Amino acid sequence: MLRLLNIEFQKLKYNKAAKIIVITYFVLITFIALIASIEFNFAGINFRIADQGIFNFPYIWHFNTYIAAWAKLFLAIVIVSMMANEYSHRTLKQNLIDGLSKKEFIASKFLTVGVFAIISTLFLFIVSLILGLSFSDYNEFSIVFSDLEYVLAYLVKLIGFFAFCMFLGIFVKRSAFALGFLFIWWVIENIIYALLKFKIFKGTQIADTIVQFFPLESMSNLISEPFSRLNFIQSAANQLGESLHRDYVVHWYEILIVLAWTTIFVNFSYRLLKKRDL
Repeated sequence: MLRLLNIEFQKLKYNKAAKIIVITYFVLITFIALIASIEFNFAGINFRIADQGIFNFPYIWHFNTYIAAWAKLFLAIVIVSMMANEYSHRTLKQNLIDGLSKKEFIASKFLTVGVFAIISTLFLFIVSLILGLSFSDYNEFSIVFSDLEYVLAYLVKLIGFFAFCMFLGIFVKRSAFALGFLFIWWVIENIIYALLKFKIFKGTQIADTIVQFFPLESMSNLISEPFSRLNFIQSAANQLGESLHRDYVVHWYEILIVLAWTTIFVNFSYRLLKKRDL
């Protein structure tokens, strides 16, 4: 395992573009802390975002994992580029000539993907913990470390998404086209959902039941939007006679769906590489 990881990180070590993108990714996560200093003037009233409870434990785990998940596209660029470079630089063929099997090659890529996801999750955990301890109104141990299932969901979401990107990188072999295909896949999922929701199963929840098994939608479902949980949003909705009730729980079956897709994408990557003439 360490040998395979060493091979991959040696390749990334000399990839300046990849290093810049990775650093940008972690800087963006750190910028969540800047939200704490933003002040708004609304109707002559000054208020700071951090004072609205977004950094309160345990809500911060939900908020930060949801926001940070958007930055995963930066690492997606690194992953598809990493796969594309194997073909353009012919390092894949050289690795196989040097004795690396195709199964070991896929394993090395997936291990790299896993390391990216684990490091990202740990970094986000530390940033969130520091912000929470600095701004949260609740610092009891039992409250601080409750709702950590959002951190687990974040990790699973990253692994699943990166495995998908790895598959696309092998399937398309060009980073720009792979990212374009990722966008097209997202559009197709939304078109299918719209057809199911408003045409085929109009007025029912069948469409939502079906699309939860789609790759990107299943990853998105792991962490629902957190904004409607905020007290001032709930109060504003109540004053308007609206009721904001959503299911914010991270369900075990949602995690299993994403893990199943992760397994499928890794397996497809191996089968595709196994059949392809290099």
